Amino acid sequence: MTSTYSPFRDGPWRHLGDRDVWHSLGVSAAAVLLSGGLLWLYFFLRTVILASRAPLRPPDEDTTVLLFGKRLAGERIDADYAARIERAWALYREHPRALLLLGGRTGAGLSEAAAALHCLRECGLPADADVRCEDASTDTLENLRNARELLGEASTARVALVSSRYHLPRCLLLAESLGLRADVVAAEPRLRWNAGLLVRLALEASYCLWLDVGRRWARLIGHSRMVGRVT
Repeated sequence: MTSTYSPFRDGPWRHLGDRDVWHSLGVSAAAVLLSGGLLWLYFFLRTVILASRAPLRPPDEDTTVLLFGKRLAGERIDADYAARIERAWALYREHPRALLLLGGRTGAGLSEAAAALHCLRECGLPADADVRCEDASTDTLENLRNARELLGEASTARVALVSSRYHLPRCLLLAESLGLRADVVAAEPRLRWNAGLLVRLALEASYCLWLDVGRRWARLIGHSRMVGRVT
């Protein structure tokens, strides 16, 4: 049977057994209620605007590309992940640059990063290309934290975050929280509106709200452990 991605099982929402998560969720829910839902609407609109306006290439040709993985169906990539890989390959063809492929194993078999590397090699990525794999992570926050470690001193330079349009707002928010100087690059030429996309955008907006409000609250009350989770 083909495995399908569930944000509640495989995404950031799987951390619901953590007391810091419940603390930040409670504060975020209270903020939404006190605003009459306007706070969530703000984050949703911000998510839609960033997702729809994301460019197809970074402003700097020498920027290191961070390619975000996506859960594999068996060892197969889906259409979203294929579009991300195709965009990274297009950027490399335009101007050879460093590639950092992100994504661990969300099941048996290949890691997401290894699957992307295999696909890029089939497209014609040279054997001497500057490409590295980060395959110890299971979510976007771990992707970026591990990428920061792998980049070392280069983490102070700008990086290009390549992912699906609906995923980019979360990527950018987390990258900035971790101190990375990042530009977003969309995998798809444009948003393709449908019910599934609206659900994804709503989930991403909710996650961004939770992260942003929770982080601000933790700093306000001096909760160093909560702050450390996203910095």
